[in-house]
Amino acid sequence: MDRIHIGIVVGEASGDILGAALMTELRKLYPNAEFSGIGGPRMLALGFHSYFPQDRLAVMGLIEPLKRLPELLRIRKFLREHFIANPPSVFIGIDSPDFTISLERSLKEHGIKTVHYVSPSVWAWRQKRVFKIAKSVDLMLTLLPFEAAFYEKYNVPVEFVGHHLADEIPLEIDKFKARRELGIPEHARVVALLPGSRASEVERMGKLFMHAAVFCLEQDPELLFYIPAANSDRYRQLHHQLNDYVDFPIQLFNGNSHRVMAAADVLLLASGTVALEALLLKKPMVVAYKMAPLTFKILSWLVKTPFVSLPNLLANKLLVPELLQDNATPEKLSAAVMHYFENPEEASVLCDTFAEMHFNLRRDASVRAAAAIAKLIGQ
Repeated sequence: MDRIHIGIVVGEASGDILGAALMTELRKLYPNAEFSGIGGPRMLALGFHSYFPQDRLAVMGLIEPLKRLPELLRIRKFLREHFIANPPSVFIGIDSPDFTISLERSLKEHGIKTVHYVSPSVWAWRQKRVFKIAKSVDLMLTLLPFEAAFYEKYNVPVEFVGHHLADEIPLEIDKFKARRELGIPEHARVVALLPGSRASEVERMGKLFMHAAVFCLEQDPELLFYIPAANSDRYRQLHHQLNDYVDFPIQLFNGNSHRVMAAADVLLLASGTVALEALLLKKPMVVAYKMAPLTFKILSWLVKTPFVSLPNLLANKLLVPELLQDNATPEKLSAAVMHYFENPEEASVLCDTFAEMHFNLRRDASVRAAAAIAKLIGQ
């Protein structure tokens, strides 16, 4: 077989995790394969050759990408010219669609096979992007089944490979083991509060969740509350917010989010990937979110889906409550949390549903992705 050279570009830490797992599986199929492009520390440890540090692509928000635009364009121009001059067997863009899909299109136009791994939320908003994606990729690899169904509708070659988190998180969760490890009383009634990983999210959601906890305590004074901070910066931010709640049983952890979630009976969380993690941990949850009023108004106009949280999107029905913007009040949040304690049979049925959904998402994603890419290389 000819020498296999695989180009990969990742722009986020999450992409580095996927990229490293994918490299491991591709190496089993192509032991002498060479990998180059832009990768993170996990990929570098496997022998990946990165032309730029991965964190140069990790920009967020509206303003930072604009400030960094000249640098990002220079990096993309280098990669385009390099891969056209040295065509890889396949090029794989992992997530970071604003950067990678345009690059994929240029390479595909020059006869290079292209794959995009992790679909952008094209099914939710800016749906016309699907036509650009169709011109850019020979294969789309999706983590979720409804994403694949969307691409099939537009005749974009697609494969649902499953979600890596579903592979990593065990099907059976030991709540009491998690409690022993964290020093949480085994038979307490426990609520975990997860107000987000970004400063702006914690600014909006932190005190709101703490206030909701106070309302819950009025109905059940025995409840215990735990907050796993996403990182040390959020820990300091939440610690400051807790100064107003020192008389309440709310304890803060630095990290340990999966363990805290596993130890809890019910989760109150800010909408995001954490809702999928909660599903995989089989935890009844209340999903909430608040943002700047103008941003919410624009997104409400743009978003085409009836739900925002992954459990509801996967089920295509309202499995868990979503309290957004003006509906996200301490009173409504606490009522939704307490509903699970007051209706344990309902909570149990929900957990059984989550177990079935976990099983369907657990497909050995990296193995399936590598097999699909190998099939494309062989065509």
